[in-house]
Amino acid sequence: MFFDFDKESDDKKDKNKPSDPFESIKQHFGDILGSAGSKFGLVFPGVGYADQRHDGADAHEKEAENFAEKIKKFSMKPREIRDFLDRFVIKQAEAKKVLAVAVCDHYNHVRRCMLSGDATQSEYSKQNILILGPTGVGKTYLIKNIAKLIGVPFVKVDATKFSETGYVGSDVDDMIRDLIKAADGNIKLAQYGIVFIDEIDKIATASDVAARDVSGRGVQINLLKLMEESDVSAYSQTDMISQLRAAMSFANGKKEQKQSINTKHILFIASGAFDKLSDIVKSRIGAKSIGFNFKASADEQAETYEYLQKVSTADFIKYGFEPEFIGRLPVRVACEALNADDLKNILTAAEGSILKQYANDFGGYGIKFSADDDALEAIAKLAAEEKTGARGLLTILEKLLRDFKFELPSTRIKSMKVTRKMVESPEKALVGLMGKGSTSKGTASAKKSPPTAPEKGEIFPKSKRNGFGSVKVV
Repeated sequence: MFFDFDKESDDKKDKNKPSDPFESIKQHFGDILGSAGSKFGLVFPGVGYADQRHDGADAHEKEAENFAEKIKKFSMKPREIRDFLDRFVIKQAEAKKVLAVAVCDHYNHVRRCMLSGDATQSEYSKQNILILGPTGVGKTYLIKNIAKLIGVPFVKVDATKFSETGYVGSDVDDMIRDLIKAADGNIKLAQYGIVFIDEIDKIATASDVAARDVSGRGVQINLLKLMEESDVSAYSQTDMISQLRAAMSFANGKKEQKQSINTKHILFIASGAFDKLSDIVKSRIGAKSIGFNFKASADEQAETYEYLQKVSTADFIKYGFEPEFIGRLPVRVACEALNADDLKNILTAAEGSILKQYANDFGGYGIKFSADDDALEAIAKLAAEEKTGARGLLTILEKLLRDFKFELPSTRIKSMKVTRKMVESPEKALVGLMGKGSTSKGTASAKKSPPTAPEKGEIFPKSKRNGFGSVKVV
């Protein structure tokens, strides 16, 4: 590549060069990405894309206004939310009820604050939620569908990635900035969103650690004000975009306008498996449980659920949480483990059934996919043995259908029905099914000759050249 540095060329460049450094950056990256047919734009937290193009914030303002009107007209009843969740999540009746009531109370308060300034000044204890239960029972799925129903921005974060301010790791304020990103940079939308903190049990302080616990107790302390009410800067001082924005403001001779978001109306929902917490509860109430009213459960998971329903603040403190932190999560509910019957219902009754995904996968190859009732029962039993809840269904189905996905698209077979025999012996079922169909180049049992290895210095073997000659490495 050669460059021409003559004066005439420089004059042309100066005329085309934007005076605004912000526009210069956009033009530079736009030229690079434009050749690939991509559009380029910079989005800063708290500032809409339309704002940065200096074309006004009409799109974002209208979106914020529409959302504000929706919240002002919020009139959903807890039973309506529960009925909506029943379409997607199997079981967890108590969790659905608790979540529905807490969400309705929260957004009814937000509505009153938006309609009346006096309500904003009134005392209100936010009903942040703590969900307990084993993996794969639908904790995250419940919250996702609630956010979808209400239409608020939603972000899920993992508690294990955070550390105390000043130490290596993410700061807890970053979860609020992620919420702003989920709202497409619109703070007015983000301030009414939902933050879901998963694996919250992993930041419990270990009793045998003598050193400073920056990822446990330190994170709990930082979360205190955040879950109550705190002002968080819309952008971090350490990320590249923030530094670029500050440099642009300095270059333009303007003082940088700091933007922040208040967390008062953000609903925080935390969840975790809380292994061994049931043992703490059991040791506390064990002596009182010996009597005529106590019934020992033969199912270990059912027994764990029974104890988690009786958990108290003192149990959480003994588990490793600060009293002030666990006090910020006043609404608590336990989720039940899923048995084989529940897993079968997920396959047959839930709107988000994984079977629909497999039907679409096979349908992409023109193969009609179905499964009979006995097969689903067998799959559910195998998934229950995995002890991973609904995630076990994906594990079993992937193992069962992997070879079918690989082989059938290359045959003339146009339909496939999963049976119990197929679940019990998938290799034998695949051989039998392949015997009924034939590949696009001969029968299914016909052996294909191995591909010709490429010669030295060539990318493709002779059998793959398709008449275009050899392709040499230059």
